[in-house]
Amino acid sequence: MSGAMDLRDIRGFVFDVDGSLVHRDATFRARPLPGAPEVLKSIRASGRPLVLFTNGTHLRPEEFAEGLREGGLPVRDDEVLTPVCSALGYLSRRRKSGRVMVFGSGTVRERLLEAGVRLTDGEDAEVVFVTHVNEVDFEALERAARAITRGARLLTANYGPGYWGSDGMIFSRGAMLTAALAKATGARPVIVGKPSRPAVRAICDRLGLDSTEIAVIGDDLDMDIALGRMGGSRTILVRSGISGARELDGVPERRRPDAVVNVVGEILEWL
Repeated sequence: MSGAMDLRDIRGFVFDVDGSLVHRDATFRARPLPGAPEVLKSIRASGRPLVLFTNGTHLRPEEFAEGLREGGLPVRDDEVLTPVCSALGYLSRRRKSGRVMVFGSGTVRERLLEAGVRLTDGEDAEVVFVTHVNEVDFEALERAARAITRGARLLTANYGPGYWGSDGMIFSRGAMLTAALAKATGARPVIVGKPSRPAVRAICDRLGLDSTEIAVIGDDLDMDIALGRMGGSRTILVRSGISGARELDGVPERRRPDAVVNVVGEILEWL
């Protein structure tokens, strides 16, 4: 791990959003961190592609992009990926005809239906997919548990504790719900958000690159850096978010980032 890195040979970039490129204010409006807009503009000027991968699922990628643009971060609609994107790839490869039970917003259900996924609210589900939820229907939860005990695959957008907000940790309700189903059924969840193989594949498909040609930049050692390590990508930890105060000396070498910066703007001179 070094204090500087030459990124001129990197062909594509993956950025985390909250805590890495932006902080959210009390109204949840995105405020770009120092140098974030300039970093994105510099990468584009070099002719290299980039993508932002957020574990958020309550909005469509284009809605996430619109909100970031309103806050001052120059992001195109096609430069945002969410776990729903990687879930669709996973489903198309593994369970083409399977019925899916979804815990999530109407937006998530609409996207799955648009992609031709067969949805169900019953125990006939062959896949149970958990995303962000605001409320829990325990009868639906029990139906999902019964489906899982009969062999349905448990997919989750996020199995980490949460992400960095304006006042610290915002806990993941989807992860809480997934943990409840895993505890009740003994099932091991398949993660399709960060960090996961489906997420790596979605990123590579979007960028048109091999994961070894990519740099992953984020604030979460256990999600963003783990995602990069999983694909053999170069990794940069930014100290502006959830892992800001974490000491790395006790972290195993295989889990450490290749470089560390205080804010994302510091990588400008490496590009």
